[in-house]
Amino acid sequence: MTGTELTEEEVLTAAAGVVAAFGATRTRAYFDCFTEDATFVFHTEARRLDSRADYEQLWAGWLDDGWQVTACVSSNQRVQLMGPVVVLTHDVQTTTSTGGVPETTQERETIVFRRLPTGILAIHEHLSPTPDDSPEESAP
Repeated sequence: MTGTELTEEEVLTAAAGVVAAFGATRTRAYFDCFTEDATFVFHTEARRLDSRADYEQLWAGWLDDGWQVTACVSSNQRVQLMGPVVVLTHDVQTTTSTGGVPETTQERETIVFRRLPTGILAIHEHLSPTPDDSPEESAP
């Protein structure tokens, strides 16, 4: 292993930092987990966010609307080691509140991490809805 390769433990620690900061709406700590040129794909947004600054602007608008994250739980984690770049996939249960009205969502997320001189940072995040597990009724 070279000095740039990541370990599963390092990635899980970095991911725990992302989840903890997000789950407490710690804005600066959360965005410090990403590179400036990180990209973001969220099923709730019409377009890809091409930088951390784009996401920070969107986030600020949510905060202005009274939005906050009150809890975030990661489960079903899978780490795929690829040297200096690693893919983490997991399920996330997130509880947010806007104007005091709570909402809990179940989603799947992929985060790509990379070792940089400044630490292990996320370079891409993709959030998808979790499919409804209820059986479909078939038409006659």
